[in-house]
Amino acid sequence: MTSITNTPPLSPSPSTAAPAPYYQRHIFFCLNERPDGQVCCAHLGAEAAFAHCKQRVKDAGIAENGNVRVNRAGCLGRCLSGPVAVVYPEGVWYTFIDLHDINEIVDSHLQNGQVVERLQIKN
Repeated sequence: MTSITNTPPLSPSPSTAAPAPYYQRHIFFCLNERPDGQVCCAHLGAEAAFAHCKQRVKDAGIAENGNVRVNRAGCLGRCLSGPVAVVYPEGVWYTFIDLHDINEIVDSHLQNGQVVERLQIKN
């Protein structure tokens, strides 16, 4: 007979602490398309925003050497706030209206680490 005991989780020791993230910042754009015409990021200009962000990051020279990565994502589960993107490792969620908003996210947050408060989705 096997017994199961509850043991507390281990605290990370210096030798097992999580390594620093590979990318300084990583932004994910929800590009999900929902069926039957339901509201979704794909219908709200997310693809154009993603492409614009990717190009702006490349043009700024911050796409190399583990600095900033721009990625597509499936549904991020925040459809009613869409279109949405999230920046890690900070876990900051954004909504945006146009490419000027994307420029502000790139210039302020992705390049300089300053959250764009006016575009941030509060939890």
